[in-house]
Amino acid sequence: MIKTALYDTHVALGAKMVPFAGYEMPVQYAGINVEHETVRNGVGVFDVSHMGEFLLTGPKAIDLLQKVSSNDASVLTIGKAQYSCMPNGKGGVVDDLIIYKIKEEQYLLVVNASNIEKDWNWISSHNDMGVEMSNLSSEYSLLAIQGPKAAEAMQSLTSVDLSAIPYYSFEVADFAGIEHVIISATGYTGSGGFEIYCKNAEVKQVWDRVFEAGKEFGIQPIGLAARDTLRLEMGFCLYGNDIDDTTSPLEAGLGWITKFSKDFIDKQFLEAQKADGVTKKLIAFEMIDKGIPRHDYIIKTKEGKTIGKVTSGTMSPSLKLGIGLGYIDLPYNALETEICIEVRDKLLKAKVVKPPFYKK
Repeated sequence: MIKTALYDTHVALGAKMVPFAGYEMPVQYAGINVEHETVRNGVGVFDVSHMGEFLLTGPKAIDLLQKVSSNDASVLTIGKAQYSCMPNGKGGVVDDLIIYKIKEEQYLLVVNASNIEKDWNWISSHNDMGVEMSNLSSEYSLLAIQGPKAAEAMQSLTSVDLSAIPYYSFEVADFAGIEHVIISATGYTGSGGFEIYCKNAEVKQVWDRVFEAGKEFGIQPIGLAARDTLRLEMGFCLYGNDIDDTTSPLEAGLGWITKFSKDFIDKQFLEAQKADGVTKKLIAFEMIDKGIPRHDYIIKTKEGKTIGKVTSGTMSPSLKLGIGLGYIDLPYNALETEICIEVRDKLLKAKVVKPPFYKK
């Protein structure tokens, strides 16, 4: 297992470490519910250094990006980021990712840890344009400082006005005594905050300064378990659960990042699917009966007909009820439709709702 540069720090803090995507990662410290509430109401820090980073450079970098990604990367200006996905040529998704425009003819791609090699090979296989590609994944660390108090807590660490960085924008600036750090107003929690990209050799200094600055704001380290409950309350997709090589962006409700104004892999397939209509859709649901939905639980009608499968599920720490995402056959995807989740041979009632589950 690969260890992040902060592995010893997590162990010293008493984190429960688990294997995740080939890395030893902290799954929890004080407990999922406490950590979840810390991010929703204050500020918490995740070490997500297992994520992958690729740098694409050259005059044709934008052409390669336009070909492999579903969103329109040509609208990006320097300092802006964009959520996108890479169609796999068979109607599925290679991965979802964030694209940053660092400077003219240079883009940073941030991909999922479990897909680093797969994504690199996929993009490389389409790079017949002479784009210079660098895999920086093993050189860089990533901290997600999330929560409504993040900007105020971190302001003393940088000369940039953190509250003035718009959502999905970033600055390359000084932070925690390091000169060139990417400070990105992105995250996976729905509670605001920043993601900090720095070199492995710098991350311990950044971590220590972050906790020093955040002390009066009750800052806490947060594990991957709370990261999952936080993203699920927002209805954010997790690759490998809610999207994968067998799910199309349109089925997953990612039509908003699928732009037909340009040419890209699977464009014709997806245009036809849009015209014909999909037969299944990713939906959000809340439990009516008491119970916790889990990945791969079967979704049925109250008469017992199988109509889908749960892709993500948990007990929502904010709402104190079971919530989940899952693919369901049409027309059972209509809002407020009553469905059943099969939990240990019992059919428990649930209803289709509009995400996010957690409303600020």
